[in-house]
Amino acid sequence: AEIESFQRRVADRFHDLASVPSDELLSLPWVRKLLDVFLCCQEEFRVILFNNIALVKKSPMDRLIADFYERTVKALDVCNAIRDGIEQIRQWQKLLEIVLCALGDSNVGYQRSLGEGQFRRARKALIDLAIGMLDEKDSGQALAHRNRSFGRHNTSGSHSKDHHHRSLGHFRSLSWSVSRSWSAARQLQAIGNNLAAPRGNEVLATNGLAVPVYTMGSVLLFVMWALVAAIPCQDRGLQVHFNVPRQFPWSAPILWLHERILEESKKRDRKNACGLLREIYQMEKCSRLLGELADSVQFPLSEDKEREVKQRVKELEQVLDALKEDLEPLEKQVREVFHRIVRSRTEGLDSFARGHNPE
Repeated sequence: AEIESFQRRVADRFHDLASVPSDELLSLPWVRKLLDVFLCCQEEFRVILFNNIALVKKSPMDRLIADFYERTVKALDVCNAIRDGIEQIRQWQKLLEIVLCALGDSNVGYQRSLGEGQFRRARKALIDLAIGMLDEKDSGQALAHRNRSFGRHNTSGSHSKDHHHRSLGHFRSLSWSVSRSWSAARQLQAIGNNLAAPRGNEVLATNGLAVPVYTMGSVLLFVMWALVAAIPCQDRGLQVHFNVPRQFPWSAPILWLHERILEESKKRDRKNACGLLREIYQMEKCSRLLGELADSVQFPLSEDKEREVKQRVKELEQVLDALKEDLEPLEKQVREVFHRIVRSRTEGLDSFARGHNPE
């Protein structure tokens, strides 16, 4: 009954996540809800193991649990990379704030009409943002273009490379949590490696406990995959297969979400995105339109152009408000997921040790 109830609750939570309209999927509030679901499932799973500690220590359950803990350790690296990605978004947020400061209503000279100085400042921040939002492999070319546009075309490859890495200084800071060779795509494959539904004899031998272990392994893999899909991180890749048998009540909503997120990643305007987070898309779209507008203005500003600028700035303000509201709580949740994984693994290993050393 305990196991069936757990399966049902996992299914209900993922049905809830899957029922959102497309404009809410992969938004900051949705990703936060996803992490809440993970933390709830993880806590209930921990209680099930605690209530069945005698069975957990017996074969084949001890091997299944050991495999699960190995997967969770691999998920810790993903959490670190996601926190780096959140820091990266925060740097973009600062550039948007410069644009808002230059062109927004709070600008002292706004009532006297915006001048060239404000647009120059905003344009520079928008160019820095466009470069920062490119994948690292694409940003060298963009940087050369930017240097030309500012009359500093430099043909020296090494200088360009140095400048490129300096411009991405926040993105590649000394506090970067994962090594340069680390790959989110490979890490996800490692988490999903040999994740197979328990066979009938395993279910019988574990008194059904093999089922929640498999459930939690699948939830872990999906949540980490969705985080990598949404948030910028090193060597993102979404080629993880979810071969979940249909007999599990939670399989349908998870497979449906997986399909929807993959569809989103294939859209023409999202294909080369550094992350599928809805707010990143809005940020990119907003800043691009504002940049095009800034490039086309002539001074003194006409009333029509000023109205258009105000409208674009208002849209930018809405994106910033969403980031201010949800980015920090999201980072706290990722940290909580990290600590919860560490804690549950430590508790599990301690109980194993006590089982083998009864004194």
